[in-house]
Amino acid sequence: MTTTGEEHAPARGGPWWWDRRRGAVLDVSLGAVSALECAAEGVPFARDAGIPLAAGVVFGLLAGSVLVARRKWPIAVVLVGIAITPAEMGFLLGVVGLYTLAASELPRRIIGSLAGMSFLGTLIVTFVRLRQDMARDGVDFGDWFFPFASIGTSLGVTAPPLLLGMYVGARRRLMESLRERADSLERELQLLAERAEERAQWARNEERTRIAREMHDVVAHRVSLMVVHAAALQAVARKDPEKAVKNAALVGDMGRQALTELREMLGVLRSGGDGVRGERASVPLAAVGAAAAAAASRAAGDGESPADGPCLSELDELIGQSEAAGMVVNLSVEGEERSYPAAVESTAFRVVQEALTNVHKHAAGAKTYVRLAHRVSEIAMQVENEPPPEPASASSARLPSGGNGLVGMKERVAALGGVFVSGPTDAGGFRVSAVIPASS
Repeated sequence: MTTTGEEHAPARGGPWWWDRRRGAVLDVSLGAVSALECAAEGVPFARDAGIPLAAGVVFGLLAGSVLVARRKWPIAVVLVGIAITPAEMGFLLGVVGLYTLAASELPRRIIGSLAGMSFLGTLIVTFVRLRQDMARDGVDFGDWFFPFASIGTSLGVTAPPLLLGMYVGARRRLMESLRERADSLERELQLLAERAEERAQWARNEERTRIAREMHDVVAHRVSLMVVHAAALQAVARKDPEKAVKNAALVGDMGRQALTELREMLGVLRSGGDGVRGERASVPLAAVGAAAAAAASRAAGDGESPADGPCLSELDELIGQSEAAGMVVNLSVEGEERSYPAAVESTAFRVVQEALTNVHKHAAGAKTYVRLAHRVSEIAMQVENEPPPEPASASSARLPSGGNGLVGMKERVAALGGVFVSGPTDAGGFRVSAVIPASS
């Protein structure tokens, strides 16, 4: 992974205002050369000005050495170059100063103003000196020559460094902009990757929850009825052999159905194991969930149910199974019966199925009321049981409880935008209620 934009910035490894040591070495070298140049040009300036030669040399050294600070104070360097232009010194100082100024991040109006001042100063000095030299040598090229030569010299001195500096500055800003965009894109890609991983993890968790819920529907109802029938078989084995045989047949049928459904789901899990040893292909959770849903949908009947899951038309058969186990169930239906989306019918069926399973587990022998209401825009269901006839009957079958039944019902109903409520009644029983929108 590449570094971020802040890490792209050069480390400050140089002295004072320099970011790098090589930049400091370059500027000091340019300053030394400029100081020597200005010191050499200070000798004729001192003679013309009538001042001591040492003063001219010192003045040149001081003026030329200003180039060392070109990165820190480019405006000051250009102003010094303009100021010493009448003394005919500081050629390197002026050229490098204009280049640095044009390549800097200063406003364009400041760069244009200083470049214009440098051009004008060079133009005037060149014009005056050229006329003086021509007059002293007695050479006459005409009046047109002096403006032409002055303008050409000024453009040659100021235009190249100015244009080069502007090009370098624009290229530097472009590179920084591209680097920032690349860093921003990398951060966005990293964020998208993190979000994709979060969404994938969320999807895996949701699918695991769905698998657990569907497998619970497969196992809990049938096994609960098997345990209830086995307990009844134990109680009537000697008193009523005919009823015992009937209960034993029911237990066998339900056990075979449960084993068949579990074997189908385990077959999906094993289907990914074909291949080279140590390189097993992982089974998609969605495939396991689909198999679990298909097996759970057959838990309501004898193996024939719609592909999308159980439907409300199978409630009679579901209640018949509970009645065969000794439960007294009273079913009442309100409103005009009609068809609903598969998810709505499947969820409504699961709520009733799980509620009846809980009655088998916790209130065996209690009378149960199942109410179903078909309304204009929703379907409502309620399963309420009375207290068990005997306090010990709830645990006589020793049915274990994982505490996931109510959670699974609530998740199913909430997924369709419905409302789920459960809790004990004042009479000592338990009530489960759910309302599901009809258009879910």
